[in-house]
Formats: sequence, structure tokens, C-alpha cells
Amino acid sequence: MTVNKETNKHSVIHTVGSLHPRTGGPARTVSQLTAAIAKNARFSVSLVSQKLIGDPVITQNEAGVDRRIEVTKSRILVKFALPLLKGLRTALNEQQPAILHDHGVWMPCNHHVAVMARKTGIPLVIHPRGMLEPWALQHRGWKKRVALRLYQNRNLETVELFFATSELEAENIRQLGFRQPIAVIPNGVDVLGSQSIRAFQAGAEKGQRIALFLSRIHPKKGLLNLVEAWADVRPTNWRLCLAGPDENGHLSEVMRRVQVLGLGESVEYVGEVEGDTKAALYESADLFILPSFSENFGVVVAEALAYGVPVITTRGTPWEGLTSNNCGWWVDPTVQALAITMRDAMSMDSEKLRIMGAKGRVYSGEFNWANIGQQTVDAYKWVLGQGSKPGCVFDD
Repeated sequence: MTVNKETNKHSVIHTVGSLHPRTGGPARTVSQLTAAIAKNARFSVSLVSQKLIGDPVITQNEAGVDRRIEVTKSRILVKFALPLLKGLRTALNEQQPAILHDHGVWMPCNHHVAVMARKTGIPLVIHPRGMLEPWALQHRGWKKRVALRLYQNRNLETVELFFATSELEAENIRQLGFRQPIAVIPNGVDVLGSQSIRAFQAGAEKGQRIALFLSRIHPKKGLLNLVEAWADVRPTNWRLCLAGPDENGHLSEVMRRVQVLGLGESVEYVGEVEGDTKAALYESADLFILPSFSENFGVVVAEALAYGVPVITTRGTPWEGLTSNNCGWWVDPTVQALAITMRDAMSMDSEKLRIMGAKGRVYSGEFNWANIGQQTVDAYKWVLGQGSKPGCVFDD
């Protein structure tokens, strides 16, 4: 086990294909996770990624955190992950990492990391980030079947430890036949201070009430189902706000359906949002809706809960806790189920929604980055033979 003689710390290198805001949750959660791990006195962290020149990245630098961020720039070669491979080689030459921690599956960058782990003998751990979920496997499925035969099965079979963000994701990894240990650790969310608790106002006081969707505009997010359900309910004095990056032109399909159904007056797309604009959207929302067919976690749900917004999401996500904590609804990913639930939620007065939101805020405390960072470190120490198996790790 390699320890840096100058710092007396183990080095861990994290790799992720992109930190561009348009990639959604992973760009934020990987950066936040590495910062949380780096606060531990026994580990230093490097985060290696890549970008096209001029593209933005989410790095969330924090003072006092022993973390190095290496984002290699390129003009044209990001698709084949050559910039990431260059950055990884540099990091390996400068460090002697105890662990390589890769995020994602299928992309060339993931293959490069797996090959490098085999060549160097460094233990490889992987966060699939939802890329082994049934919906993801079926999406462009023929390409993934070819990749599994050519190289992906071998890459995954050499993993020392999988990280899953929910029990559902862990079960889906097992269904694929992989028998390595799995650490089930959720993603985190920055829990707001008490001064930021949102206050619901009566609909009459603030005009139209807001139902918010905030995520990538992608077919797996179920937006067409949401639009159909909205057309079925046609709630009085409510507005549906769609926010997030458009992926592969799916937005035009969604907005065409909005126009065909005559919903142009009550449904709007406000674009990509970050920072204060994103916070203001959460603050203005009375209800948050994520109608996804598949999510390994769904960090936007945790964010909405932290802002005190009741949530409607589907059984394609691992959010059964919404019902047990009485802060939202967990329903089938169908138009009918969404419409019935939306009709019930939108008939509730502001005080009832406020009470649900307050319960959701308490629930969001379970997704504290400090706790998640410590659980991840405990899993690392077990992989390195320096600690007992933590409760979050499950063998077959």
C-alpha cells in the first residue's frame, strides 16, 4: 500500500469523462465527493477530467481541502478521451495512488482507466453512475452489447469494488452477474442553513403556483409523459417550469408536444440554470416533479427536499423514502399515475405542502456530504486491508 512519504497520506485518483454542467448530476456529485474525501486526514485526492477549450467545468474548489484538479484541455479529441488519458498518465507519474476511482461506464475514458489499472496493478473501484441500469442498457443497446463482448465485461470483472448510490442500483449490478462487493452510499446534497428555509405563500399572494422540473432534457427523464399528464390535469393557477440542458435536441420534441396539446400558456422552458438562478427556481417552486424512467439516484430530488419542496417522482428512481417520510409521492412512470398524483398534490393548500416540505428538509439531512465522504473513506480502507468491512459494503 503506497503512502506519500511527505504527507503520510494515501493518494486516490478519481477520473470522470466530463465536468461540464450539461452532463447533469455526475459533474456536481463527483466534484463534491472528491472534496468530501479530501477532508479526511488519511487521504489526498486528485480529480482528473477533460474538456474542450472554452467549455465550462464544475470544480467547486474549497479552501483547506487536499485535492488537486487536473482538467486537460483539447480542441477536438475529447470524444476519444485522449486528453483524460494524458492527464491520468501525468497524475500516475507524479503520484503513487493507492486506488483508482472511476466514474461511469461505456465511454472511452472508462476503458482507458480500466486498462491503466490492469497495467499498474492499482486497485480499481467504479461508480457506474446509473450506466448499468436496465433503461441505460437498452438505450442504444446494440452498441453496448458489442462493447460488452469486446472489452467492457473484462473491465468490469477486474473491479475491486463497485459503488452504488442506492440499493436498487446495487440490485441491478448483481442482476448482470457481477459478484464483487458493492458499497451502497447515496449521493449528497448541500443542506441549506436555517436562514435559507423557504416559505410557502398562498397562491393568491404570489400569482400562479409553480411546478418545477429541473434536470437534463433527455428521453429517459420522462418529459413527454409529464406533458401528457399536464394536459390531462390542466391545473388552474399552476405553471409548469422546465429547466435544464437540452441533450441531443430532445427539447424541440417536448416543446412541439406542448404546442400540439395547447399548453403554451402554462408550460415554459427557462434554459440551463446554475448558482443563484437555480436556487431562485427551487425557492419559487411549490412542487418538484421528476418523471424519470430510470435514475440511479436523482440528485435533483435531494436538492428539492433540501429547499423544502415536496416531490413527485417515479418508481424508476430509488426514492421510496418520499412516502415513508411523508414528503412526496413515489408513483409508476406512466401518464395516468402522474396525472392522478399531480391532481391530488395540486389540490392541496399551501399549508399542507409547506408541512410536507418541512419534513422533506429533515429527510435531506441524511444526504450530508461529510457522512458520505467518511463512508467512502471507510470503504477505501477496507479495500486496502486497513480496516474492517464497513456496514455500507455488501458481499454477494
